[in-house]
Amino acid sequence: MIRKILILTILLAPGLLGQKPLRAQSTISPEVGVDEHLDSILPGNLKFINEQNKEIRLADIINKPTILTLVYFDCPGLCSPLLDGVSEVIENMGMELGKDYQVVTVSFNYKDTPDKAIQKKNTFLKRHSRSHSDSWFYLTGDSANIYSLVNTIGFRYKQQGNDYIHPAVITIISPKGKITRYLYGTRFLPFDVKMAIIEAGKGQSRPTINRLLQFCFSYDPEGRKYTLAVTKVSASVIIFIALLFLLVLLIMSGRKKKNKA
Repeated sequence: MIRKILILTILLAPGLLGQKPLRAQSTISPEVGVDEHLDSILPGNLKFINEQNKEIRLADIINKPTILTLVYFDCPGLCSPLLDGVSEVIENMGMELGKDYQVVTVSFNYKDTPDKAIQKKNTFLKRHSRSHSDSWFYLTGDSANIYSLVNTIGFRYKQQGNDYIHPAVITIISPKGKITRYLYGTRFLPFDVKMAIIEAGKGQSRPTINRLLQFCFSYDPEGRKYTLAVTKVSASVIIFIALLFLLVLLIMSGRKKKNKA
């Protein structure tokens, strides 16, 4: 009997895990995500417009370890929390912005303008330390340069109406333009970011261990934000507990048979 229950639970597991989140009727598209391209070098000819409306070569400003964020400035969901998370870690990890590292934010929406970039930058300067000003660049660009950048990084997004479905990730770049680390989510541990910056300074790359975001969160097209995929997480926990319980029963049943023998 116990074995039948165990087999039934295993057979039902894929169905439970495959259920859609309670709130989100459509999960993250397979077209959305991150393909890690560790050790890839950013193209040296990429040109963008900074918040002062001046054209710059990305290679010219990446001359120290760099936290690169890909957002779009009208984002109703993840982008502002992501930038808030970067601002918070800047203030808490004990490294000097501008000396030890810098931050570059690039809009992947080619319709964004330098005016929107400066508005976004000023919004964050009001919320956080103004020491961010000189070493946090906000860039916009045309579709060709944006495509080349996101393709090199492996950042995959999809337009949905006037908005975009996209992952939340920061990419750490070495002073020579090499991709050395990806960190996921909207909140970051100061130690993790500090170590990633130190490693980037040495040109050392490290694969990502925690990519929980892609499993636990789904895009809610109605609320236009990512929501926790409660069904998937709950099903995983329930199945794990059930299997553990059945395993204990099997062990106890085996011991009873031995004792009777």
